[in-house]
Amino acid sequence: MRFASLGSGSGGNGTVVDTDSGTVLIDCGFNAREAELRLGALGLEASSLSAILVTHEHSDHIGGVATLARRFNLPVYATAGTQASGRLSKVTQTHTILPDESFSVADMRIVAVPVPHDAREPVQFCITWRDWRVGILTDLGSITPRVIDAFSGCHGLLIEANHDRDALARGPYPATVKHRVAGDWGHLNNEQTRHLIEALDTDALRQLVIGHISRKNNSESMARAALKNLGLPEQCQVDYACQDTVLAWRRVDLPGADARSVLG
Repeated sequence: MRFASLGSGSGGNGTVVDTDSGTVLIDCGFNAREAELRLGALGLEASSLSAILVTHEHSDHIGGVATLARRFNLPVYATAGTQASGRLSKVTQTHTILPDESFSVADMRIVAVPVPHDAREPVQFCITWRDWRVGILTDLGSITPRVIDAFSGCHGLLIEANHDRDALARGPYPATVKHRVAGDWGHLNNEQTRHLIEALDTDALRQLVIGHISRKNNSESMARAALKNLGLPEQCQVDYACQDTVLAWRRVDLPGADARSVLG
């Protein structure tokens, strides 16, 4: 089992989880052509995807979903609230998922975890295949007991560290946007991300990817400083996803140092 980031940030998000049984794309905030190019960098073709899972209807997560799904006749899984946005109205294979319930795609058990975010019915995903579990957790403004419970015990985890509080306060956003981003229904700041990781059971964690880092209100260096000395297991590799480039495959199903990043 492995996962990779097509890109992560306010300009477009997409994460791929791949197993011997199938491959799912979580969100597609890129146009279809760009998504195909980024999938190609991972050795994948869009036509080989088993499904697209959608977390919520914001453009940086759903913008390319409908076109990609229609072009390659892919099933799309989303909550009723996300579908009510109309952004998926032209998708021919839409499956409604319920928050806090599990469903199956290509022998993967997937749980849609409800999160506090300013969307119609947002969820994030925990994906289990055989004995391995990967969690994708971005776009939440506060930490809930359900989130801690759901994302504990993962072998791989992509989690957002969206903004630095001081950088956001000093930054160029209008006051209303600053309030939204920093609020309980916005995005996690670096310190909140640290608190969340410390609250999770990370004993099994092998791959941690920090993503959705704001270009204007954060930086990789600020996130690194806030997240240093986390006390993670020795076998855990920490990486940072960015907007412009693909983060190559991270494997969770190999022992010890062999779980380092691989391209194939």
